[in-house]
Amino acid sequence: MGADAIELLAKRHRCDLRVEKGLYSQSGVVSIAGRTLALAIPTTYMNESGQAAAPLMRRFEVEPANFVVVHDELDLAPAAVKLKAGGGLAGNNGLRSIKAHCKTDEFLRVRIGIGKPPSKDQGANHVLNKFGKADRIEIDAAVEAAADAVELILAEGIDAAMLRIHTQR
Repeated sequence: MGADAIELLAKRHRCDLRVEKGLYSQSGVVSIAGRTLALAIPTTYMNESGQAAAPLMRRFEVEPANFVVVHDELDLAPAAVKLKAGGGLAGNNGLRSIKAHCKTDEFLRVRIGIGKPPSKDQGANHVLNKFGKADRIEIDAAVEAAADAVELILAEGIDAAMLRIHTQR
């Protein structure tokens, strides 16, 4: 779902995401609110996202407090969108990889809820399954809200973006 939000941002800002050697991602640069934003979708497995995050942070000289990760979140209700600055990883292996490779957990997160599976044993399947037609409308709205959240973070900062996103939905 994070990739969907990044693809939406790229489409909104007419950016072609391209694979660049050494970045382990499809990436491109756009200007939003007079600021430069590097968009990227890792080409690694989700659980190895840190392999893409660390070189992206170095290449674009991004401090952890300005690095935004858009990801799905089991601990949030389906289609809920919440923002977070730093903190725990909620068992997300992709976030764990980013923390390990970047040596910090102080990056920003745009979390898109997918809800919990019926049992822990079904966690991987739950994350990898496609949403049904009935849920897709809500999920598409959540992806759009996540893309909006990234734009708000860039334009107004994390605190203002949190206030707006957390009170909208």
